[in-house]
Amino acid sequence: MQKILLLGDPVAHSRSPAMHNAALAHLGLAAVYEAVRTPAPELPARVAALRDDAFLGANVTLPHKQAVIPLLDALEDEAAQIGAVNTIYKRPDGALVGANTDAPALLDDLAANGFDPAGARVVVLGASGAARAAAFALANAGVAGLVVANRTPERAEELLADLLLAITGDDGLSPAGELPPPLRALALDDPDLADELAACHLLVNATAVGWQPGDTPLADPPVGPGCLAYDMVYRPTRLLAEAAARGARARDGRGMLVRQGALALARFTGRPAPVDIMWAAAFPE
Repeated sequence: MQKILLLGDPVAHSRSPAMHNAALAHLGLAAVYEAVRTPAPELPARVAALRDDAFLGANVTLPHKQAVIPLLDALEDEAAQIGAVNTIYKRPDGALVGANTDAPALLDDLAANGFDPAGARVVVLGASGAARAAAFALANAGVAGLVVANRTPERAEELLADLLLAITGDDGLSPAGELPPPLRALALDDPDLADELAACHLLVNATAVGWQPGDTPLADPPVGPGCLAYDMVYRPTRLLAEAAARGARARDGRGMLVRQGALALARFTGRPAPVDIMWAAAFPE
């Protein structure tokens, strides 16, 4: 029986094994999906092991979505542009290919919730691999303004400089090292963030903060009723509750999880993914 792995640290909370195993069984495939806690020093060996015929591929989650790239043989164009990989699959010649299914999954789930990013003002919280996928996807979808806010603003600046370089071939920095409008990098505690949040149409939490009850990357964000607050954490969170209390629409990341998993499964197996089966298995309640 072949295997598909989830590589990350931590992984015990993940719903991916339930949804992928239900899909594999529905498709009648002799394969199993397993979550494998992978501390950073173990990542190269785990990825190298995927070359064995016993493996169909792997998903990659925090904190490895960027670190895994040098270990692969090739990248899909979108993954190369974003600079983050969440899916590794194998070509017929055995080469390991990195893909990013987070970006299209986010856009698909926003569309399913009636949100069109074109012309929108957006604030993304975080600067990790998930935040990179969100920022690149939304920029390519034609947002009017994009703010990336992170605990360390230098990482937010790096993300946006990479985005400009990928899209325009120029990092877009001024001689003083500043980003041009409508892109802006801020610290989470920057007083200017409040004004950006009050004017934004979409707030995306792309950090992992929110898994534990009461945790939030940003307390009581001053968003308005015209905002969609979207949390990639796939459970109710304090961020969403506080945004909703201010009149914003609130959506968690369940749809994004299932959609990115379906896109990954199609790459692993060459078969269309049974999305309804995956959703019911991941979120039976």
